[in-house]
Amino acid sequence: MRHRRIRAKITGTKERPRVAVFKSNQYIYAQVIDDKAGKTLASASNYGGKKTKTKTKDKKSEGASKVGEALAEKMKKTGITEAVFDRGGFKFHGRVKAVAEGLRKGGIKI
Repeated sequence: MRHRRIRAKITGTKERPRVAVFKSNQYIYAQVIDDKAGKTLASASNYGGKKTKTKTKDKKSEGASKVGEALAEKMKKTGITEAVFDRGGFKFHGRVKAVAEGLRKGGIKI
């Protein structure tokens, strides 16, 4: 219900796309979406696939910050400097906040 309430108010355009965040217990995913065209413009996550067995010693929030910075870099390559942040029904603290701070650190205006 929280996710639907947020999505009723937030939409992304080509000039200012929506950054959607999803977090599971172990990983965090973020993608840049143009809702008008219905396309994903860029995405980043800390999910390495099933074949990676190396365990990082980063905390989850540190990994989420790195995801935000990686997504910011991809966004800059495509020419996007502003975005609308969609927290996806999750509270704005912890890993979700770390993604937003990583985007801001990468130079994206939220």
